[in-house]
Amino acid sequence: MKFVFSESQKRHDPTFFLSSGAQRPNPEVPRRADVLRQAALGLGLVEVAPDNAGLAPVAAVHTPEYIQFIRRIHERWMRIEGASAEVIPNVHPDRRNGSYPASAVGQAGYHMADTSCPISAQTFDAALASAHTAYHAAQLVLGGEPAAYALCRPPGHHAFADLAGGFCYFNNAGVAAQALRARHDRVAILDVDLHHGNGTQGMFYGRRDVLTVSIHADPVRFYPFFWGHADERGEGEGLGYNLNLPLVRKTDDDGFLAALESGLERIAAFAPGALVIALGLDAFEGDPFGGLSVTTLGFARIARRIGALKLPTAIVQEGGYICDELGANLASFLGAV
Repeated sequence: MKFVFSESQKRHDPTFFLSSGAQRPNPEVPRRADVLRQAALGLGLVEVAPDNAGLAPVAAVHTPEYIQFIRRIHERWMRIEGASAEVIPNVHPDRRNGSYPASAVGQAGYHMADTSCPISAQTFDAALASAHTAYHAAQLVLGGEPAAYALCRPPGHHAFADLAGGFCYFNNAGVAAQALRARHDRVAILDVDLHHGNGTQGMFYGRRDVLTVSIHADPVRFYPFFWGHADERGEGEGLGYNLNLPLVRKTDDDGFLAALESGLERIAAFAPGALVIALGLDAFEGDPFGGLSVTTLGFARIARRIGALKLPTAIVQEGGYICDELGANLASFLGAV
C-alpha cells in the first residue's frame, strides 16, 4: 500500500485551545504526523508526496466565501490592535441565514464553530496540503490501487462547507469522496473516529450520491454535542443517506464491532463503487480524550471487517492523539486492511 504525506502539513502548530473555558495545550500538534509517518514506514508502506492540485479539490466541497476567509483571516486579524497571535473567535451568531459581517472578528465567529481551531499565518497552507494529501490518495485509488492511506494533518471531519471546528479546516474525507465521485456514481464515507464527523455529515446531508456513516461516542455528553444523534437521517434528497451509531462511553472492542456491523450492512445496501474511511485512532482506550475503549488489537479487527467489503478505499487520517500506542494503533489498522 502507498501512503501520502506532505511535510507542509507540519507548518500548522497551534499553541493552545480553550476547553471548558480554560486555556490548554493544543493536542493537535505536528508530532502526531511524525509518529504516524514512522508507523507507516515501519509497515513497509511506500511514501509518496501529493501533487499541488491548487484550490479545485477544496472548492469542490467548500464555499468560495469560506476558502477566502481561511486564506486571509490571519493577515486581517493581525491588523486589530491587541489581537491574539492566533485567530480565535469570541462571538458566534445564533443563526446562519442572517447578514454576513464585514468585520474580521464577526467573520471569525461566523466561520469557526468553536475555540479549538485556531488559525495562524501557516494554517491555510498546512490545511491545503492536508486536503491535497487526501485528494492524492483518492487519485491513487482511481488509478487502480485497492487502497491508499492519506496521512492528513490537520484533520478534517469537523469542517463543514463553510465552518471550521474541532482542529479541522478543510474536510479531507469530503475532498476524497468528491474526487472518487468522478468515476463512481455512489461513494460511502465510514467515520470511525471517537468524535462524530459532524462536518462531513453536514456537507453531504442533502445528497443521495454520498452515504455518510459515523460510529462515535454519544454526543449527548460529548463533543460535538449538537450533531451525531441517531435520529439524524439526512434531509431532502439525502433523507435516509446518513446513519449515526452513537456509543455509550467506554464501549469496548466487541461493542464497537457490533455497531460496525450495522454500519457495514447500510453501506452494502447502498452498493457504493468506492469507500472513504475517516480513520480516527482516538477511540483507543488510552487516548488522551478517553471516550471509548478500543484496544490496539481491536483496530485490526475493525480493519479486517471493513476490508471484507472489498471496495476501492481511501483511508483518511482524522483524530488520534499523542500516547505511547499511537503508532502501534495505526500499524494494527493498516496492517490488517
